[in-house]
Amino acid sequence: MTPDIVLVLSILAVSVLFLVTEWIPMEVTALLALGAVALTGLVSPVQALSGFSNPAVVTVWAVFILSGGLTLTGVANVIGRFVLRLAGTGESRMIIVIMVTAGVMSAIMNNVAVAALMLPVVMDIARHTQRPPSRLLMPLAYGSLLGGLTTQIGTPPNILVSDALRDAGLEPFTFFDFTPVGLIIMFAGVAFMILFGRHLLPRRDVAKEASTGKPNDWQTQYDLQERLFNIRVPRNSILANKTLAQIRMGSVLGWNIIGITRGDRTFLTPGPTDTLMPGDRLTVEGRIEALNELKNWRQLEVQAGGIDLERPYSGAIKLSEVMLPVNSRLVGSTLNSLNFRSRYGLNVLAIRRNDYVKRTNLQDEPLQHGDLLLVAGPEEQLKQLEDESGFEQFRYVDRSELTDVYHLHERLMVMQIAPDSALIDKTLKESRLGDALGSRVLGILRNDEPIIMPEPDEVLRAGDRLVVEGRMRDFENLRGLEELEIERRASTDVEKLVSGDVGILEAILSPQTRLEGKTLRQINFREKFGLNVLALWRRGQAYRSNLRDVDLRFGDALLLIGPRSKLELLGREPDFIVLTATAQEPLRLEKMKFSILIMAGILLPVIIGWVPIYIAAVVGAALMVLSGCLTMDEAYRQIEWKAVFLIAGMLPLGTALDQTGAAKLIAEAVVALVGPYGPNAIMLGLVALTFLATCFVPTAALVVLMAPIVLNTCANMGLSPNGLMMAIAMAASASFTTPISHPANILVMGPGGYRFADYLKVGGLLTLVILVVIMVVMPLFWPLTL
Repeated sequence: MTPDIVLVLSILAVSVLFLVTEWIPMEVTALLALGAVALTGLVSPVQALSGFSNPAVVTVWAVFILSGGLTLTGVANVIGRFVLRLAGTGESRMIIVIMVTAGVMSAIMNNVAVAALMLPVVMDIARHTQRPPSRLLMPLAYGSLLGGLTTQIGTPPNILVSDALRDAGLEPFTFFDFTPVGLIIMFAGVAFMILFGRHLLPRRDVAKEASTGKPNDWQTQYDLQERLFNIRVPRNSILANKTLAQIRMGSVLGWNIIGITRGDRTFLTPGPTDTLMPGDRLTVEGRIEALNELKNWRQLEVQAGGIDLERPYSGAIKLSEVMLPVNSRLVGSTLNSLNFRSRYGLNVLAIRRNDYVKRTNLQDEPLQHGDLLLVAGPEEQLKQLEDESGFEQFRYVDRSELTDVYHLHERLMVMQIAPDSALIDKTLKESRLGDALGSRVLGILRNDEPIIMPEPDEVLRAGDRLVVEGRMRDFENLRGLEELEIERRASTDVEKLVSGDVGILEAILSPQTRLEGKTLRQINFREKFGLNVLALWRRGQAYRSNLRDVDLRFGDALLLIGPRSKLELLGREPDFIVLTATAQEPLRLEKMKFSILIMAGILLPVIIGWVPIYIAAVVGAALMVLSGCLTMDEAYRQIEWKAVFLIAGMLPLGTALDQTGAAKLIAEAVVALVGPYGPNAIMLGLVALTFLATCFVPTAALVVLMAPIVLNTCANMGLSPNGLMMAIAMAASASFTTPISHPANILVMGPGGYRFADYLKVGGLLTLVILVVIMVVMPLFWPLTL
């Protein structure tokens, strides 16, 4: 074993570890692998970057755009609705029609796009036939995956193995070479779901639009009753005549105010400017126990005398002032949505707007052009901010201005943690002191040693003196919250809030969403869309408290309540898929004929063999934009950039495996292990390994790594590579076993209410069926021996 082989195998092992654990984003892992093989000299710089111009990568992103054109012009929607009308009401017949329809469309479209497109349609069918969506959505996802096996462009692994054959000097697969085996596998999968799989599917109805006013199962599924209760504002409450923004009930208690009943009128999704009145009855979702936690903050001892401002802001911590110009990209955002503290390593102490200085509740304040931000932090970070675009008029601030201009001394308090406080051994983040007081902890005085700008994970200790920016009247609000009257005898039912103008439905993040990793508070969801998020369903579990600070992930299902007009507007947002077909974005039906002609025009010369698939796909993508089937911005959104960077970054690692002889070494080990049992045993071993790896490694990256191993194994054994290459492509694409093995599986997990075990049961058995079919059928069409 040469040093180069040891080096490339080490890079491979680290890459696979990061891909499996996802400690860092998968596409970043791929780019680091690219850099590693280039810097170590395993491949040349040109070879390292060749992945971005590789025909397979070009074909993948171009097919995404083509698929988007068919979707936005309504081609796939019309086909899906027409065929699904044939589904009837019988479960077996519905599953057959859903899987076959999804499979046929996935032959020429991206399978995730097909699943996302048909999801609202299938949800409507489930409602109309009174069947739980869980009986139909997993067949939808599996049908889209099976259909991708039937053509060269149906799935990225098919494109990648074809390109690998071309690079090896062999005849690549043509458009319909996958079709015979792919169709047999697809119909075997449909048959399995009808005869066995559907009996293993759960019966769960996660969410249903409350258009009839009849009780639904979604309240039970999301366990809403466990977290719903009513509270009443006492007649003499100090909270009366204050806005929700001033009270900050959501921040302090993590409660979600669904509605306010005043007399015989109920106001849903109240906004920050809505005012509470004496006797108001609030429908709240959250933890009642949060009221008891108020005692943690009331236990803090406010010390007289405040703090000398010279002390914390001397030495390493400096102060500066910056202005937001008219063209600043920060205008309209909040400090919270910008993640300002983490992004710049600085604290914003105040915002000066004209002659008004705002010193508390800064995190959710929309920034305006002309705002002057008073920021504090290490001098190195301040200098970086001076060079950052979006800021102007940077200057260091004299400490006297803290009192003369910003009047910080009026809002600074020192609070000591008592020896018996429940806050001891909690981190600042866990204590939620900043939320409770509408500000933040600027520093901690511990044994006369200041900790300036403490991190969220700083652990609080007995005797700590916290330098807090706030007001004594904030403590009055806490007392007012403690005095709220909980109506324990009153039954709370969200259905009672639903009327002709108010509805409940479910939405999920779309495959093209830009909101993944952001919180509801950062995107100002409630203010922007005028809707309340009742609950979130993630990987088999419902979340109902502190939702505004939960990072959103692809596949999350949000249960929403609000005016029907607002719910319909949400359906037009590209970041969300509303799970009812009546609230979808309007299609460009007038462009349908152009998208059909373009798709037919690029497929015909490819099928005949006149034009390579990657050239035809690029021309077709350009024509889709040129003809107005989709805009350039929409084209960019249709591309799954993670897949593009993942493939382009991993291809050089595959090249390094081949050029260093590592792939040949692995192939020799495979031959030595199973070679004596014949070609079929080799195929079984490679296909089984691929099936197992799809549970952990992204399919595109897996095929890139497996291709050189398969080609070297065939060379050592004197076998035809076509059958084995097609087999591993199909095994990689048939990602049924876990929800994380393919985005289509994650997409239906929330709406279907599936749990991890559901995929293991149904998908695991389906995988065994596909394995058997591949072993039996593949040698008939693609003999292993030369």
